[in-house]
Amino acid sequence: MTSVIPDLGENVVWFLTGSQELYGEETLRRVAEQSRRVVALLADGAIPVAVEWRPVLTGSDAIRRAMIDANADDRVVGVITWMHTFSPAKMWIHGFDALRKPLLHFHTQADVALPWADIDFDFMNLNQAAHGDREHGYLLGRMSVPRKTVVGHASNPAVVASIATWSRAASGWAASQGMRVARFGDNMRGVAVTEGDKTEAEIRLGVSVNTWGVNELVERVDAQTDADIDALVAVYLAEYDVAPALLPGAERHASLRDAAAIELGLRSVLEGLGATAFTDTFEDLGGLRQLPGVAVQRLMADGYGFGAEGDWKTAVLVRIAAVMGAGLPGGASLMEDYTYDLTPGEELILGAHMLEVSPSLSSARPSLQVHPLGIGGRDDPVRLVFTADAGPAVVVALSDQRERFRLVANAVTTVTPPEALPKLPVGRAVWRPAPDFTTSATAWLIAGAAHHTVMTNQVGVEAWEDLARIAGIELLVIDESTTVRGFEDRLRANAAYFRLAQGL
Repeated sequence: MTSVIPDLGENVVWFLTGSQELYGEETLRRVAEQSRRVVALLADGAIPVAVEWRPVLTGSDAIRRAMIDANADDRVVGVITWMHTFSPAKMWIHGFDALRKPLLHFHTQADVALPWADIDFDFMNLNQAAHGDREHGYLLGRMSVPRKTVVGHASNPAVVASIATWSRAASGWAASQGMRVARFGDNMRGVAVTEGDKTEAEIRLGVSVNTWGVNELVERVDAQTDADIDALVAVYLAEYDVAPALLPGAERHASLRDAAAIELGLRSVLEGLGATAFTDTFEDLGGLRQLPGVAVQRLMADGYGFGAEGDWKTAVLVRIAAVMGAGLPGGASLMEDYTYDLTPGEELILGAHMLEVSPSLSSARPSLQVHPLGIGGRDDPVRLVFTADAGPAVVVALSDQRERFRLVANAVTTVTPPEALPKLPVGRAVWRPAPDFTTSATAWLIAGAAHHTVMTNQVGVEAWEDLARIAGIELLVIDESTTVRGFEDRLRANAAYFRLAQGL
């Protein structure tokens, strides 16, 4: 099957170094040489995208042209700027007016240590990023240019890790520009939070959300050949522990073949549409013989975004998370807080969904099973059963707050369930939220955050902070530093800020 998780190594970040003609040809030659050294340190493999050095910029016209060229190059997901010497900031105004790609301001210098005994004023003129980047930061602040600021030397792993995280967020943002979300059926009837402004989503996030009739999908499912279904069933048998009832010749094998046909049909439709995210709903299954289970799970594992019950906003998040986490262990999945263990001091959240949790959250070999589902009115669906790996993760929701979109992210720790779950035949995760259950749940509820989320155990909160900054949308973080009082204050401040920031 075809994965749509991109190779981030094909994405490019341009490294732009600022200076000015005043210093003369020899100094500018040394500026170029030292900025190349910085890029070489960044390009040692820790950053998943290619960092490409560009010629030193010394004037307004060249700066503006560099930004326009970055906008026009689809490979470029972001721009890094560093003022090696002093680059008068007014030279950058027209460039930043033109820039439409994510920006990172890297405040660094060529060398870690100062050669104290050899410092003369020629050295000071050449190595004055401490001076030049403050001028640069002033202009960025005055122009309200969204950016991430990273401070430190390029040899510092923590510095490189922060730039790497931003590059992942920039790649996620690039993937959302022109993302197509295919909806098979509408939102679940009567549900509020899965609704949203699809036009505003295309303006703010770049995603195009449209609906296709379920029976268009059914036609594609019914058109699958026995040979193609046989081939996919062979993949299931090789990759999963298949329940005996589903094996060839067993009494429920037809259900496995139906599930395989649904997966093949879904892939065919999505590939034909160029869609990288989709939704379905159990209230509108048309002629589908079962609610898609293993098909959705495998598509998510291959990088497609998915939202249940028509939840296109969560489908967008799952896709963005999959791109941001490309190449890292773990995965991204639709998730839903289902039920709690409220043992005092040991509270846990059990998350799952009816069928659709991605096996990418687990490194264990899943089990492929078929069980009744008392909803949807169709045949018993086939699904993968597993438990998400223990370790750090984040759950993130996107909700429509009328005049803006709001992201809410909770840092969590997934854990091994305290006891076995032999009667729960779905993919699931058990986690302990930060800073504690009561604070986390209270903050989530007063934020009006959605009940569908994306869970990722590949990237942390920092990536979502970078993404929200790039997108210019609200982000509320629930982590170890969160208090209910402080969270309520943040909500009130954000309400005023985002209302004013929209203008008239």
